[in-house]
Amino acid sequence: TTKLIHLLSSVFTMADIEAAQPETNEPDYKRLHAYSLVRNTDMDDEMLSEAVDTAVTACDKFPENMEAAAQMLKQAMDTKFGPSWHAVIGEGFGFEITYEVKNLLYMFHNGAFSICLWKCA
Repeated sequence: TTKLIHLLSSVFTMADIEAAQPETNEPDYKRLHAYSLVRNTDMDDEMLSEAVDTAVTACDKFPENMEAAAQMLKQAMDTKFGPSWHAVIGEGFGFEITYEVKNLLYMFHNGAFSICLWKCA
């Protein structure tokens, strides 16, 4: 009987397990992608590294203001690689663009943001 009592006392209910987990208000898809994912690019490695780092920094600095994040990304790329960069950061958008070869980046960040960066003179 002592084995049976010990076995019964170690059984947890689903309510116990759910109570032990922290509450989050984020949808599951946002928690699954807590990293940056480059979807499409034709940039060289140096430019790609700089663009991804700047995009991640901008999105983390302005999580509620995508316009400010896009402006920061555009200005940083204009300064480092010359003028005529364009940036769109947001959720649920489509695009068809004309761009200079070796100057396109399309990526996702943190499961919430899509980032499209390109140069067009």
